[in-house]
Amino acid sequence: MARRGERKVRVRASVPPPRPTLDHAGIRVVTSEHRGRVRRHSINPADYRCTVLAAQLADEWVKITRALGIADGGPTYGGAVRKFATFTDEYAPTLGLDPADARLESDAIDLVEAIYAWEEALRQDFPHSKTAHTLVKALLAMIGQRASAGATVCENLKIRTQAPTAFRAPREKPLDEFTNAERITLRDAAREQVRATEARLARGRDLLAAGEDPRDGGWRSLPNLLWAARAGMATSKVLKKELPSEPKWWPAEIREVLPAWTDDGKTRRPGKRALIRSLGRMLSADEMDLHAFRVLLLLGMSDTTPEELHDLQVPHIEFTDGGVRLVQQKNRATRIRADLHPEQPAPRDTEDPYFAGTGTWDVPGLLRRLLAVTALARDAFTSEPWLFLAVDYRKGTGGLGAACAEFTHDQRRFTHWIAAQRDSGGNPLVISQPHDVRRLRKTTKVVRAVVLGGSVSDLAGDDHHVEVYRGHYAQHHRARPGGPRHQPVSAVGLPTGHPEAGVRRCRRRTPAGEARGRRVLGPGLLAGEGDPRGRAGHGAHSLPRPL
Repeated sequence: MARRGERKVRVRASVPPPRPTLDHAGIRVVTSEHRGRVRRHSINPADYRCTVLAAQLADEWVKITRALGIADGGPTYGGAVRKFATFTDEYAPTLGLDPADARLESDAIDLVEAIYAWEEALRQDFPHSKTAHTLVKALLAMIGQRASAGATVCENLKIRTQAPTAFRAPREKPLDEFTNAERITLRDAAREQVRATEARLARGRDLLAAGEDPRDGGWRSLPNLLWAARAGMATSKVLKKELPSEPKWWPAEIREVLPAWTDDGKTRRPGKRALIRSLGRMLSADEMDLHAFRVLLLLGMSDTTPEELHDLQVPHIEFTDGGVRLVQQKNRATRIRADLHPEQPAPRDTEDPYFAGTGTWDVPGLLRRLLAVTALARDAFTSEPWLFLAVDYRKGTGGLGAACAEFTHDQRRFTHWIAAQRDSGGNPLVISQPHDVRRLRKTTKVVRAVVLGGSVSDLAGDDHHVEVYRGHYAQHHRARPGGPRHQPVSAVGLPTGHPEAGVRRCRRRTPAGEARGRRVLGPGLLAGEGDPRGRAGHGAHSLPRPL
């Protein structure tokens, strides 16, 4: 107790110091994994003059991507943030305003008018696409999410998020199928590519068997270089040390495997990286080789989408006595199903059924051949058991690596594969645009409709609802030899104007066990092994005999 007259010193609470002002905004990052590849998606608000607005929208991009479980990092939402922030930086100065004042909770800059102006600018940039409509909806969804979470958002901006977009999304024209002549051309080109790939790999494996450790036998021998590539020793750093600096001083057998080069002033002369890629192509298939297998499989599998085929792994494939069973997953429908693809009887070379180019061309035979050309890659490199496993040069390690084929990189798309093919006369293939792999599936669907006929429900099968089939497939053109190129098919699979086009749907169902005269569409017919109408073809559209 204090005595009389004493004064106790009181310790006053210190005032907390002001928070330091940051000279930069944090980078928002979202990581995603797809087909074994981990990608990093980021937005740096400091890249924009409207830094606060970009940071607020980027936060909502991260939240909505995680909340919805978007596997690819939410490119639509991230793209909306980047494009709107870039537009705001240009739009605000035209009104005499500072873009740095743009915020969701402030009306210093009318963001509602900015969104309307941005939507109008997007429609001019994408006049015939749904991109403008999709980006605006994504932006409004992120702002609405922030308002629903309790954050401060301007009242007029809240009202704007509840309203629809100013313009409707344009109705896109469905992809048309390839003509029958184009289907046969693509099939023949893919078969030639498969034969060439198998012949190249057979030569490479013969050389590999003759190779030895280059640390003992020398690095200037092609078999020894293949041995080193198989063992993971052939990297750009090692070859820079062991081989001469100029390719013209390399042995002739090594120079022969380099890709052809013309001095056009745009491309570099092939060097050590090109040599490593060439060594990998002599051991296993690359993405361009796998295009041929994808084309043939899509032409032979009417109930499989390109993404289902692309996502197949080796454990999903089960060979049986009658064919092959595939466990497929359709992501959009969140459905998993198992389909049996029967074998088509054909003579097979007993000595070397895969690399002699005489293996069967049905779905089971193609899968066996595909597994054979990628077998060494599965043994040599650590990767997930993807069916379409491609070997290529890896910048990170400077050597070879294996991963699931993307089919989307520059110079490796479906259109580039078509441009690289030649017909029997050495001329480029003449294939109608667009070069979209989804057209292969539609081509197979149309062939199936022309052959089987029947009602829409029969043709849709278990792969589509009736309305989906009617809207996306039933209106497409005929795909039969000698037929008109642009004669549409009715909803029951017959050309419009056919006397039975509207009658077959009303026929009674055939009782079980009673012959109806309908043919079963075999795998060879889907792949182009005969006349879709069941008779011999003539003229330019006639189908060659199976090999």
